[in-house]
Amino acid sequence: MTESGPPPPGSGRHRAVVPQRLETDAESVERDLLKLVLTIVELIRQLMEKQALRRLDEGDLTDAEVEGLGLGLMQLERAMEDLKDRYGLCAEDLNIDLGPLGTLLPEPD
Repeated sequence: MTESGPPPPGSGRHRAVVPQRLETDAESVERDLLKLVLTIVELIRQLMEKQALRRLDEGDLTDAEVEGLGLGLMQLERAMEDLKDRYGLCAEDLNIDLGPLGTLLPEPD
C-alpha cells in the first residue's frame, strides 16, 4: 500500500523553485511588505467598489449612502495613488501573479 502526499525530499519528483539568496536588506523588506499591504488594500477596495455598484443597481442605498460610499471610495483611491507615488510603485507592482490561476487583480478597464 502506498501513501499519498508529498514526495520525500531529494526524490526528484517535486522540486520547489527557491532562490539561492533572499534579499534581506531593510529597504527591500520594507518595500516588499508595503507592496503586500497595498495589494491587500487594493483588492479590498475593488471588492468594496463592486459591492457598492451592485447595491446601487439593486436600489438598496439611500442618496446619503450613495454619497458617502462614493466619497469614501474616492478618498481611498486617492490615498492609494499617493502611497504608490511616494514609494515608486505602479498598479502592475501590486498585481501578484498566481501562476496558472492568472493574476490576483483584474486588468483595468
